[in-house]
Amino acid sequence: MPLHLERVEWTQSPPLAPGAGPIDVDHLQRMTLGDPGLEREVLAMFSTQSARILGELAALPPEAATHAHTLKGSARAIGAFGVAEAAAQLETALTGGSDATQPLAALGAAIAEARTAIELILGRS
Repeated sequence: MPLHLERVEWTQSPPLAPGAGPIDVDHLQRMTLGDPGLEREVLAMFSTQSARILGELAALPPEAATHAHTLKGSARAIGAFGVAEAAAQLETALTGGSDATQPLAALGAAIAEARTAIELILGRS
């Protein structure tokens, strides 16, 4: 009996947990005590800060591990856990003397995704 195979186009799976995304909005709301104005303010500041730090990290200056550490803390504070994880991996690579090329690229992608989410959130406000 012949086996019939059919090609199915790939589609992105839904998130594993409700609200999972570049910005954990529930966490952000807890951290800002539910103040929408404060949420907007910290999101805008993080978007600017993350772009600035990523630009500084591109040259991998001697203080790059410190920059990655700062970004990790800021990202955790607003619920950008993908950015925080990528920053932690870059920090580990830098402090361990490993090649930082891939972790830096991953951080750039995570920041881009978070900044896009932030733009959408701020656009709805």
